[in-house]
Amino acid sequence: MRTLSELDLNLLVVFKYLMAERSATGAATLLGVTPSTVSKSLAKLRLWFGDPLFVRGRKELQPTNLAFALEEELKLWFPLTERIASLNSEAIPDGARFSLVMQSPFYNSLLSDLPMAIHEKYPNSVVKMLGWNRNSLNDVVNGDADLGVCVRESYSRSQLKLSNLPYYIDHEVLFCDRPVVFLRKDHPLLQQEWSMENFLNCPHSSVVLEVKETWGLDLLLEDEGLIRKVPVMVSSFEQSLHIASQPDNNLIAVAPSYCAGHAAKYHPNLITRPLPLSEALYQQLELTFILLWHKRHNQDAKVLWLLNEIRRLYHRESMPVGSQ
Repeated sequence: MRTLSELDLNLLVVFKYLMAERSATGAATLLGVTPSTVSKSLAKLRLWFGDPLFVRGRKELQPTNLAFALEEELKLWFPLTERIASLNSEAIPDGARFSLVMQSPFYNSLLSDLPMAIHEKYPNSVVKMLGWNRNSLNDVVNGDADLGVCVRESYSRSQLKLSNLPYYIDHEVLFCDRPVVFLRKDHPLLQQEWSMENFLNCPHSSVVLEVKETWGLDLLLEDEGLIRKVPVMVSSFEQSLHIASQPDNNLIAVAPSYCAGHAAKYHPNLITRPLPLSEALYQQLELTFILLWHKRHNQDAKVLWLLNEIRRLYHRESMPVGSQ
């Protein structure tokens, strides 16, 4: 029994042009080969199909019944092969799933249009956006998330330093920031001297960054022989700001300064103050926000499109007013 694997599929291209031209010379001209090459290809087709396929007429080659039947079948086959040939690394399948993990409130502040941008470009896709947590880096490594946005610290003893990322994770720096204090406009601390002593005397709502209940600020304070009072710990800066905004407590929050945009929108009773630190110490608390993905996705069309779309949306949202 014949199998298609035994047939040189290039011969079917020759057949297509023979059907169109009814002439070995005409087919050869369109194919850019010699008439002899077309004749040899036809001989192979006749042998494989066990049929002459074309017989010589008075003015042109006349297809046999099998040739007409083959032509009908190939009307479906050739468009399929053209679609396959057009596929490249930019192809994204219909109904693709886009999975992202992002530190809150970065998404709300700077990338709130991303889900609809994906949906408009790929209307049959599924978009999954989750907050960054202790498992998110593993999700990116394991392929459960396409990419993520998170913060890395610069303090020397932090486990969340940029240099501690696995070698198989690629990243792109979005921006650098510093932590600042968020507190209510009527907070009693504002009536006192803005000092480290008074800052530490206030109760704090703190964020658990991934696996650690303490982050760069706490490590720096520890190295200076100091400690914060942290009666409340939450999983995101967004939650910490919400708690600090409530009038029934005097908790303050420390969060990246970019969160001021989120606070202005949702908690207008909050203001910011710099940490009461010397510049030399403050510099050690610099925060770097990064976009990260696994190296295996460096040629993945979906992830490459996502990266470019995030770059576009981020730079649009972070552009200073009046610069557009």
